[in-house]
Parts: sequence; structure tokens; C-alpha cells
Amino acid sequence: MKIAVLGGGNGSFAAAGDFALSGHEVRLWRRDAAQVAAHRAAGSGILVKDHNGRHDVKLALVTNDMAEAVDGTELIVCPAPAFAQADIAHLLAPHLRDGQVVFLPPATFGSMIFAQAARDAGNHATASFAETGTLPWLTRKHGPFEVAITIRAKRLPVGVFPLDQAPRALDVIGRAFPDAIEPCGDALSGALMNAGPIIHPPLIVMNAGPIEHFERWDIHKEGTQAAIRQVTDALDAERIAVREALGYCAPHFPLAHHYAREGEIWMYGRGSHDRLTDSGDWRERIVLTEHRYMREDLRLGLSLLVSVAGLAGVATPLAKAFLSIGGAVCGEDFSQGGRTLKTLGLDNLGKAELQTLLRNGF
Repeated sequence: MKIAVLGGGNGSFAAAGDFALSGHEVRLWRRDAAQVAAHRAAGSGILVKDHNGRHDVKLALVTNDMAEAVDGTELIVCPAPAFAQADIAHLLAPHLRDGQVVFLPPATFGSMIFAQAARDAGNHATASFAETGTLPWLTRKHGPFEVAITIRAKRLPVGVFPLDQAPRALDVIGRAFPDAIEPCGDALSGALMNAGPIIHPPLIVMNAGPIEHFERWDIHKEGTQAAIRQVTDALDAERIAVREALGYCAPHFPLAHHYAREGEIWMYGRGSHDRLTDSGDWRERIVLTEHRYMREDLRLGLSLLVSVAGLAGVATPLAKAFLSIGGAVCGEDFSQGGRTLKTLGLDNLGKAELQTLLRNGF
């Protein structure tokens, strides 16, 4: 299958390298022309490291030309941070063609941003947009063209916009992630599976002291203590309550299963948290006001959860508290500047009207 991967971060390199390792024809788009030139000069390859060893893979194309990257591809994967989605969606919008699938893993309802960008560009191609609950790889770049994959996802709950195009979209995505895709309904359901806004805000806020004290800190290891786990489970209960109020059915993929060594298999499988911390790749320098966990998962992810909870009539006191504290740390009002139904232009819709839009599209 021909796959375009958009972005140059950890997730994008894991995607490009892993798809190429599986035999797909992969084109990698990066915004920075100098980085593209350097990658081409180095042979347009990626060194993928996993539990099976080291694998040198060759990409079909590395480019900063969006049209060239996505032309003729069936699947377009964009693992870039949510705060980069609007710019990338704007660049992609004119080039989408009938039948193409845009997959955002995960997205914070970014599927709506990409669909709106295509509409606003006057592009009426029958494309579909999907998102899932986590990045399909626990991964970190170890060099400019080298990526380490600690874990590959075992279960990926995927929501599709518009929902009436789900069979085709899920088939395409499933060929890139064999035996891992689980339909979870529409795109908002997929957004409400996003684990990042649940696991990361307690970790980055409740570990603020040691993060600022130590040069490097692993918030997934020393930072994951019983009190923080308890708060995470309570925050996750708010997410699940919103899902249930909107009529979304189980499984809801509770975060508690991520830490369990037995019982229900979570997205990354059993024992994934231990393998993550054993890798050492998450012992890092964290700047509280700049880190992705703060700027993406807390600022955007929790503002979306609170906004959707308002539509559903569900109280979310913990989500609101983390928004307030995170905003105070960063000197901003996260409740006003995040991602909400209002900023997405959907605040004029009632619950039934929103569900109709999610099912039928524009």
C-alpha cells in the first residue's frame, strides 16, 4: 500500500520506519526543507530499533512538497502534535482525493479540523478522517534518522468522520495495522478514547516540583506514585462518564488497564507500563511550560473534554482543576485558549445535531 506520513517527530519517524519495515511504499513529508535535504543526502532511510534488533529501511520519498507526498496514496497518517494540526490540515486540504483516508493517531478531535480544512478549501473529494486513542508506538528518536520502538499497539479503537464512510476507512487503516483496529463509532468517540489528556496532566502537574528540581526526570517511573494513579483513575472516570452520557458503548479502555499485569488488555497490551519505564527513553529534561504533555494533552485535550462534557451534562471537576492549575503555571487561561466545541465552530449544535453531522458529514 502507498502511505504518506506527515511530520518529523518521534511518532512520524516510527510510523514511516515501521510501515516501510512491513513492506509498504512510504513517503515522508516534513515542513523543513533543510531537514528534508539532509535526510535525502543520508539516503532517505530510517534505522528502526526494536526487540528484534536493528533494521535499515528505505523510504520511497522524503519531501517538503505536500502534493508530491500524498499523490496516489491510499492512507495519509499524521502523528504530529494536536497543536500542529491546523497548519498541516491547511497544507493538505487542496490535495485530498476521493477514497483517501487521513488517520490521526491520536488527535484530540483533530479529524474535524482536517475535514473542515478540506471543506473550507472547496475540496469536495470523498475522503474520510479517523482518529484513535493513542500513538500506535511507544517510541523515541535516537538520532536524526534513527528511531527506537519499545512497544507496538495491540488494540487501537478508531472513530471515523463521517461515520457512514467507516467500512472503507477501517479497511484501509487495518491494512497498515493488521489485527489491531477496533471500530469505536464516530470521530468524537475516537477523540474520547485519547489516553494522553488523562494520563499526562496529573503526571506533569503533580510532579511539577521534581520536574523543575532535577535535570532529568521520568514521570512514568518515579513520578507515577499511588496518589497520582488514584487521581488519574478519577479523571478517567470523568472521561468515561462523558462517553456514556453521549451514548458511546464499552469498551472504554480505562487507563487502569494500562498499568495492570493481568485482566483486560489495554491498547499497548499487558505490562506496557513496565516496558516503557525499563527502556529509559522517558527519562528526560522537561520544561513545564513547553512540554507536549502541557501544551497538547492538558491545554487542548482537557479543554475539549470539559467542553464536550458541558454538552453532555456531565460534571468534570478534576479536568477543570487541571486546566486552571496548568494555565496558572503557563500564565494563560487554558479554559479560553484551548480546543472546544466553540473554537471548532460546533457550539451551535445540540447533541442530536452534532451526532447527525458526525454520521453524515458536511
